Amino acid sequence: MTRQQLNRRGFIKGAAAVAGSVAINTRAAERAGCRGDQRLTLERLKQFEALRYGMFISYDIQAFYRGTIHGKVTDEMRKIPPAVYAPDKLDVGQWISVARDAGMKYAVLTAKRHPGFCLWPSKYTDYTVANSGNKTDVVEKYVTACEKCGIRPGLYYPSVDFRHLDGRPPADDWKYVTSMHQTFMTNQITELLTGYGSIAEVWIDIPHVLGRGYRTFLYEHMARLQPNAVILMNGGFHDGTKVPVDKIWPTDLVSLERTLPSKTGYSPWKTVEGKEYYIPGEFCDSIMPSWWWVDGQSPRDDQKVLAQFHACLEAGVNFLLDAPPDNHGLIPQTTVDALMRLRRSIVQAGFHDL
Repeated sequence: MTRQQLNRRGFIKGAAAVAGSVAINTRAAERAGCRGDQRLTLERLKQFEALRYGMFISYDIQAFYRGTIHGKVTDEMRKIPPAVYAPDKLDVGQWISVARDAGMKYAVLTAKRHPGFCLWPSKYTDYTVANSGNKTDVVEKYVTACEKCGIRPGLYYPSVDFRHLDGRPPADDWKYVTSMHQTFMTNQITELLTGYGSIAEVWIDIPHVLGRGYRTFLYEHMARLQPNAVILMNGGFHDGTKVPVDKIWPTDLVSLERTLPSKTGYSPWKTVEGKEYYIPGEFCDSIMPSWWWVDGQSPRDDQKVLAQFHACLEAGVNFLLDAPPDNHGLIPQTTVDALMRLRRSIVQAGFHDL
């Protein structure tokens, strides 16, 4: 997409198209007497859509480790001692202040990532901040900062865990989990959804390893604990045209991981197993080349990130942009500067409600 296409007229046209598309879809459904078969009301789902722009915060022990978290996982990666996690300037409030100042309306924090390290003092494992080089309960600080800044807090939790195998062979990291791990996962998610107040979004990564039965149980369990939260089961790399039922169902949202919506737009009305559901879309990508902070990396090209925002606006899907904190516990100034430039570009193009 060229700079010329990212002008004020383009943004206004995109916003109008989104509003018109949503209104037409809604009116058609209402004329048919349909609220949809989804758990949440149309009103609640439209509240989520109206947020439009959020911050993904990928942070954990990976900021202090130079190995890999994808593909073949080494024994060294599985055994990183918790003391390695030691941010010396940790300021969770800075993260959320940056999100607010960048025009974002909600956030999703990785309470735990694939290595299994927990940013809260979980009682179900010793691999947490409680035994690390900085014992701050990051989840608590995060939710408090969100409340202070008017940002709606969401939490990410991965289905894959490299450290807590619970009887699963290491070679099968990306294939399945055991019933013991399902219990562990349920317990940890229960801690997160009962210990920190109202959570706006729950983001479950790699849900296909859970199987349909446990995934359904987990969805219903999370919905009971946080009935107003939108629950996302991440379906990975696709444009949202179809719902990958075998990998993510049930879910309240369709994720578009690093894959922009189809040029024909995104339709939230989906037919799943013979029923009609209103399922908003959420695109996610990082402002950095990686999801997590890597020393020496610089933010991606401003125009490319702006083009992604514009494509999401036109298609009517939310834009969740990752801004990973560094090993000091701060979002680096270069990232902050890039986010502020992005906001200025968006506002200058006519999208004033950021």
